[in-house]
Amino acid sequence: VQLVESGGGLVQPGGSLRLSCAASGFTFSNYYMSWVRQAPGKGLEWVSDIAGDGGDTRYGDSVKGRFTISRDNTKNTLYLQMNSLKPEETAVYYCHAGVTEGILTYEYWGQGTQVTVSS
Repeated sequence: VQLVESGGGLVQPGGSLRLSCAASGFTFSNYYMSWVRQAPGKGLEWVSDIAGDGGDTRYGDSVKGRFTISRDNTKNTLYLQMNSLKPEETAVYYCHAGVTEGILTYEYWGQGTQVTVSS
């Protein structure tokens, strides 16, 4: 199983980035996918998630209206379009996959991609 994030980098305040998460080794369309971030010296913060079929999306209050989560199940890839970025959103962004089957929960994490918002 692999989740490989990409698309991070340095962006100026107000700028945009598009993160990608390429998945392999599991049935991608069965899994709820999430983006979670961790700012320097802080804990994990849930950003957004999306149902397996892409029909249901949710966002944290701090990113609503600026971030858009999407997925392409034909490419086994998750995306996060981030607009109007703020310096306080500097963090490592992680891709997370999860599914519950009966009493068992399966979840996987990517290695993260650094997003730095600075002028």
